[in-house]
Amino acid sequence: MNNPAHPAIVRATLATDGRLLEADAPLLALQREAGADLGMVIAVPQLAAIVRLAARLNVTLSRPVVAAAERGDIDMWVRARPEGNGVTLSVVDWRERPPLDMPADNGQRDADIAALSEGWTWQIDTQLRFEMVLEGEGQDGALPPEPPVPGSRFSSYFQLQANADGDMAMLRGFALRRAFRDQQAVLAKDAASRFSLSAFPMFDQAGQLKGYRGTAFPMVRAVVAPMAQEPQLTLYPAEFGRRLDRSLRQPLGRIIANADTISAQLEGPLRPDYAGYASDIAVAGRHLMALVDDLADLQAIDRPDFSVVAEPVDLADLGRRAAGLLAVKALDRRIAIVAPSPDASLMATGEFRRVLQILVNLVGNAVRYAPEGSEVRIATEWESGQARIAVIDQGSGVDPANRERIFEKFERLGRDDAGGSGLGLYISRRLARAMGGDIVIGGAPGEGARFILSLPVSG
Repeated sequence: MNNPAHPAIVRATLATDGRLLEADAPLLALQREAGADLGMVIAVPQLAAIVRLAARLNVTLSRPVVAAAERGDIDMWVRARPEGNGVTLSVVDWRERPPLDMPADNGQRDADIAALSEGWTWQIDTQLRFEMVLEGEGQDGALPPEPPVPGSRFSSYFQLQANADGDMAMLRGFALRRAFRDQQAVLAKDAASRFSLSAFPMFDQAGQLKGYRGTAFPMVRAVVAPMAQEPQLTLYPAEFGRRLDRSLRQPLGRIIANADTISAQLEGPLRPDYAGYASDIAVAGRHLMALVDDLADLQAIDRPDFSVVAEPVDLADLGRRAAGLLAVKALDRRIAIVAPSPDASLMATGEFRRVLQILVNLVGNAVRYAPEGSEVRIATEWESGQARIAVIDQGSGVDPANRERIFEKFERLGRDDAGGSGLGLYISRRLARAMGGDIVIGGAPGEGARFILSLPVSG
């Protein structure tokens, strides 16, 4: 679907009771398509939910939102900021796409169910908690040395892994409420223990989903016949994007949106542990969504014909926007982000969306790895005829011997935390160089890192 021309940022102003007071044309059109207008309560449920939450907590929130329109689905990255007696909405990224096609496929479901004949059996409820585990037949049906405990969370026991196409069969199955098979997973406490998961949904008499029952087949005991050498699979850009969108991005967006709604208790109070489960699902979903975005960007920027738009951009303004998008994450770690002053301006040439993407990555890394209670500064400067913006933290810095290595694919310098894919800096530098600039690292070891983005001067 071709996106119509929209402003780089789509804005709206709402009252605390949810009435839409002002809106740019795309949001106003979406409001009218939903049967409402200016002066009426916003009729897009996903936007209404984030507005209510921002107003109730009195903090700025930034998160992905998926809204349905007649022409298809709309992916948005939305920032909701309480201001006075209202809330300001800013949509930084507006992408339209065809709706997910969900044809009935009972034959495939029966085949999936028939495949659940080997391994040990597990059952989870709709909150992704184990309800039971049963030993199966034969050696492959033996339970692991430390089987999951009823009531424990599925995500604390298994870690899912994507296949070669970037697909996660379990997430796709959950999103569509269908059976799935051959989902690869490892034990959270023992990454060497690999399993193939298959399961089918269980429904009550009213047709409501009760949970999933499935099997876990230990791959360590699987006997695999040698495979003939095959030519390397080439995924063309359009096909790769469609696969990611169909298999991951669309269901993940729905999972995240629903989990956020449950966690925020927008439809009524819940037990604290239920809300906590939903929050865990949303966090895991965002981590996977970020990985999907990184993979899509990686595929795009490594193409020989990759190009960017050359347009005037204000680095100081983009620094302030990046700081705003990451303010909540920084608040969680008691980190202060010092952005360029409101009157500061530094014009450069680049692509607005890509420069913002780079700065969000750099500031996000600083917030993730800087010490709690410290400060992250964003500063602009002129240097050798180029416009530069630096992200400076108060962490341990980057050793000079690793300052080029850190920009390699999948390089995380030995970090074993769950955050990041090791692609962000590689993608950011490739984007910077495509715009005629670069990213370098400054700062003395032990005095914090200084990531500097340089771009050609505008005009």
